[in-house]
Amino acid sequence: MAKALLGYVGGSDPRLLAEMRRLQRRVQDLESELVRIQAENDELAAAASRDRIMESVDAHQAEPALT
Repeated sequence: MAKALLGYVGGSDPRLLAEMRRLQRRVQDLESELVRIQAENDELAAAASRDRIMESVDAHQAEPALT
């Protein structure tokens, strides 16, 4: 059973182990980039929302204050 499991995860072939490590690093890099891009997207969405709110306020069409 142990031999089957060892063979399943790459065994002792150095090329397979190196490729597996390379792919794991790549996945980690992509996950990090995804988190960064999601944070940037959230910031841009918040800024766009603030801009839409400010655009909806038209100071020229404001009603006069009640006296």
